[in-house]
Parts: sequence; structure tokens; C-alpha cells
Amino acid sequence: MKKIEVIIKPFKLDDLKEALNELGIKGMTISEVKGFGRQKGHTEIYRGAEYKVDFIPKIKIEIVVAAADVDKVIEAVISSTRTGKIGDGKIFVLPVETVCRIRTGEKDKEAI
Repeated sequence: MKKIEVIIKPFKLDDLKEALNELGIKGMTISEVKGFGRQKGHTEIYRGAEYKVDFIPKIKIEIVVAAADVDKVIEAVISSTRTGKIGDGKIFVLPVETVCRIRTGEKDKEAI
């Protein structure tokens, strides 16, 4: 099993959810996060004062899938979220040793 962590622009979330739904992936965890990479923030003006916004709002999606499904999920993420502009995001793939559903006690693939 693998955990896929995806950081994307907030306005791409619905497109990603639709693409994952088409793959049959129903479960995911979504968090609102802030960060920066090459974007390095931007400058805004509020009540006449200029200030720098260092951290850009992003969405973090966490999905646990069978190892065989990783490439399909990555392709779905890329095709549904790519704009071709800086700040499109990142995909991280991590190993998962064990998953346990608390309610039933099911483990691993059955718990996903």
C-alpha cells in the first residue's frame, strides 16, 4: 500500500475529486494548508498599505491506495490539476505498513 500526498491550487480540488471518483477512489483526506516554493509569495495592498504574503493557500489531499494503483492515481492528479504555471503543486508517494479500520478491526487492503 502507498500513501499519496498531493499539494494543489485550491480551485483545482473539484477537478481532482472528479478524476479520482472516475477511478473508483472514494476515500481521501483534504486539508487547507499554506506554503511556498518557487512562487515565493506575492504582494497585496490592503487599505492603502502594501504587504507581502509569504505563504500561498494550497490544498493537501491524502489518499491511501494499493501499490498497483499508484501510477493511475498520479496520472489522474496530473491531468486534472496541471495548469502549466508555476505553483501547480507536488505529488509525494510514501510506503504504508499497516492500515486498520477502527470500527471493524479490518486491516490493510480491506481497511482502505
